Amino acid sequence: MAETPINDRFSEEQATYAVRGRDKPDMDQGVAAIRNVLKTLPVRPGVYRMLDAGGDVLYVGKARSLKNRVANYTQVARLPRRLQRMVALTRSMTIVTTATEAEALLLEAQLIKRFRPAFNVLLRDDKSFPFIFLREDHSYPRISKHRGARQGKGTFYGPFASAGAVNRTLNAMQKVFLLRSCTDSFFSNRSRPCLLHQIRRCSAPCVGRIDEAGYAELVGDAKGFLSGKSQEVQRKLGASMESAAENLDFELAAVFRDRLRALTFIQNSQAISAGDTADADIVALAALEGQMCVQMFFIRGGQNWGHRAFFPAHVADVEEQEVLLSFLSQFYEEMPVPREILLDRALDEAELLTDALSDRAGRRVAIKAPQRGNPRRLVDQAKRNAVEALERRLAESTTQGKLLRELAELFDLESSPQRIEVYDNSHIMGTNALGAMIVAGPEGFRKSAYRKFNIKNKELVPGDDFGMMREVLTRRFARLEAEDPDRTKGEWPDLVLIDGGKGQLSAVLEVMGELGVHQVPVVGVAKGPDRNAGREIFHLPSGRELSLPPNSPVLYFLQRLRDEAHRFAIGAHRQKRAKAFTASPLDDVPGIGPARKRALLMHFGTAKAARGATLQDLEKAPGISKGMAKAIYEHFHPPS
Repeated sequence: MAETPINDRFSEEQATYAVRGRDKPDMDQGVAAIRNVLKTLPVRPGVYRMLDAGGDVLYVGKARSLKNRVANYTQVARLPRRLQRMVALTRSMTIVTTATEAEALLLEAQLIKRFRPAFNVLLRDDKSFPFIFLREDHSYPRISKHRGARQGKGTFYGPFASAGAVNRTLNAMQKVFLLRSCTDSFFSNRSRPCLLHQIRRCSAPCVGRIDEAGYAELVGDAKGFLSGKSQEVQRKLGASMESAAENLDFELAAVFRDRLRALTFIQNSQAISAGDTADADIVALAALEGQMCVQMFFIRGGQNWGHRAFFPAHVADVEEQEVLLSFLSQFYEEMPVPREILLDRALDEAELLTDALSDRAGRRVAIKAPQRGNPRRLVDQAKRNAVEALERRLAESTTQGKLLRELAELFDLESSPQRIEVYDNSHIMGTNALGAMIVAGPEGFRKSAYRKFNIKNKELVPGDDFGMMREVLTRRFARLEAEDPDRTKGEWPDLVLIDGGKGQLSAVLEVMGELGVHQVPVVGVAKGPDRNAGREIFHLPSGRELSLPPNSPVLYFLQRLRDEAHRFAIGAHRQKRAKAFTASPLDDVPGIGPARKRALLMHFGTAKAARGATLQDLEKAPGISKGMAKAIYEHFHPPS
């Protein structure tokens, strides 16, 4: 059976081999499946996937020689326990050959990101990195913060480690370069300068206070600053200030002085001094008590754009070298690659990683482990930060572990819960109703596992919270039963918390009974008398009710879980409500996208007028062909 191509460059030779067996771990069957694949494997670079009986990916690996690498898995006694468990679960493999080992490394990172296998080291981070985006498809380019896919005509500068880092830089840059940050529609409808011009953070190109040539000069200065030419910009501003002072234009000189101060603020507000390092990522790894932390500093244009700590998952019994290589290949699968990567240690496969990242970046990338000078100072500082971040996390997890143990004792659980799911509903008089689920565990909130449930049952009475909760839990656990009936994937909760009292709890227990789910503990969390936080009552399926002292750490922990579910549900509800406010009957017409919708609204004034227009009127709208006009008319006036 041919494997669906992952990427055209990797589709040279692909094949899938399978030996199906039982769902339970069985070392003999796992080894048999691997040996069956081994018979036809080439001595070539490539990527292999270990699959369980259900076809789920257990592990993704790359190899210089597929045959030699996969053969190692048949020598079970030499494998660490982690890989022995993986072999025992393996029932089939998927093989993709590549031209080089560097290509195999890139494909491996891509597949790990996609499948999140249980036996791979995983880069666990729920947040996208912010960038500064200088959009250049307008006569007066706009500067703004950007998250998500880097698309659009312009230049992206980053990554920045946090929204705070990019916001501080943007605010200071507005003072220095006076570039606009407003949207095009806001820009085109101004008749007088906005407040940003009044406080000297914008040059007001919207009302002609600066011409295109003058604005282009500001844009060039901003580009130079973000590209590491801050000293040139500083000298230019200093010369302009002196020239204005010599001409006795002290007001203009004061403007240049303020801009110089803002530029100095950016340079002096760095957490570390980049020194003569212009464009590099500083990476250090710390390991303690079976956990690891990777600390990264982002240096761009000679400036420190922040730092962030990462805590890779599935690192138990994995060598530090393997963790660092896997982390870097996954991280740069999505992030732009700098010219230099400075590590706190020599990497065994540095040459392979260099070739892979150079291929991705389209230029040569240097990976170094500096031993002296400013680069070594930066690496040492990253190492100290990695150790401190890991120590803080371990201290927090110790406290979290204690809370989970006390929670297990409180609710008579068999052991400390590893996955807690909390459910809440949100609506206004039954409108825009949805349910929300958050997930927490020993490491804290797992935001990537949060889920929203749009209420689909049209027969529900508006505002029926019991019915809403019944629908949410039915959908959630029916899917779990279908996708993980043997509860081997870690997706089943060890404890379910419901925001509500006896009625909500009864509705959930009824759903559980109908689905045959009897081993998941469920607890209802109800506000106490007068809805007073701190006097919550906990309802158990047995009918028992519990309350905790107002200063109990476990109570605070449960309140945080309940409040996070409430926050997530309210936020999702507001998004849904905001989207409903901007909904239009034109959205439901096949073939009507944003451009045609805008053209119809501009021509008719309102969606209601467009809906009631005659066929002849629709044909007169700009950008609407006769065929499209007929489709729109028939959508709103279906033939009887």
